[in-house]
Amino acid sequence: MKSKLFFFLLPLVCFSSAGNATEYIYRDLMANSLPSAKCESLDKAKKSAAKPYNVRRYSKKFCQTQGYGWHVDEIKSSGEVACNECSDEPGLQTCHLEDIVVTCKRIKPGSVGMLPGKG
Repeated sequence: MKSKLFFFLLPLVCFSSAGNATEYIYRDLMANSLPSAKCESLDKAKKSAAKPYNVRRYSKKFCQTQGYGWHVDEIKSSGEVACNECSDEPGLQTCHLEDIVVTCKRIKPGSVGMLPGKG
């Protein structure tokens, strides 16, 4: 019984393959992150601005602002750190990242049967 099932399923597994029919739309974006809320010394401000967590978080936000279904595909460049002096506290700074480059992707409409009445 088990051998019959095995010989039935073997050709099915060998000759059937999942087609990569899903197509994507890609879009490259360049944007800046927001400056930190608190004023810190230059070294601390640069470190906190360039944290990988901030790069991932802002990259995700950049793609989500494109609309429904957009996701991060690749972070091409994490940008450069830019700092500004705090006006109320001399010697302390707030830093942010400039020119973060991200590739966003979205499933192409109609490529996976999303349109009613087709296929």
